[in-house]
Amino acid sequence: MHNLGHTRSAHQRNHLLLTPDTFVRTILPGMKSSSAIVHISPALGAAFTEYTAEFESAGELGETVAQRFLYVVDGALRLHSGAKDHLLGPGEYAYLPQGTAHRIASREKSRAIVIEKAYIPDSSVTPPDLIVGNEANIPSSPLDDDPALQVKHLLPDTLSFDFAVNTMTYQPGAALSMVEMHVMEHGLVMLEGGGIYRLGDAWYPVTAGDFIWMGPWCPQWFAAVGKVPAKYLIYKDWNRHPLAGPQR
Repeated sequence: MHNLGHTRSAHQRNHLLLTPDTFVRTILPGMKSSSAIVHISPALGAAFTEYTAEFESAGELGETVAQRFLYVVDGALRLHSGAKDHLLGPGEYAYLPQGTAHRIASREKSRAIVIEKAYIPDSSVTPPDLIVGNEANIPSSPLDDDPALQVKHLLPDTLSFDFAVNTMTYQPGAALSMVEMHVMEHGLVMLEGGGIYRLGDAWYPVTAGDFIWMGPWCPQWFAAVGKVPAKYLIYKDWNRHPLAGPQR
């Protein structure tokens, strides 16, 4: 039956909720046998771009002028950079500094979350190096001493990095301890489970596959609802003075 124009997707001044029924696929320059669902970009005022890349067998991702973070959701991707090859499966990820020559190709039908952002240099630190990691090997820590809410930091928390990417897992019924309002913006992909997200002055039901963008100072709060844990991958700009870098 036709949905008669109904969707959970919403676009407000300081936030965006995109649900899979509204996804539109496109091909970005350099892509081969693959497509992108662009979730957020500077076109909406964000200082970064985030998209889901969907690969057929032997698909390829194009080049980027920015730094790139890639997290594999399904399938298997091969990353070639320098003289090394890295095979990335579900839950594995790579960080590629701005200007790093590399090639990303799929061995089979695959899906990955890709974050790209122009690097903001800082004269007091050395720019970061390439990182290849596995979420399963990253220790988790409770948020605000709540053991039902666990965080994994996928990138080192050092001033070399100007953004952070974390996974957060909520046991059923767990919730953020406060409504947050801050200068950082977020890009968030729901990986598992679901719950209720407050964005601005609205409350939205969210589930695996949804994407959320939260602009600076957007009121935000989440609680896991259901019988299984809720988990998401979340980006935030980090470690730079608010006056540094491109202005929105």
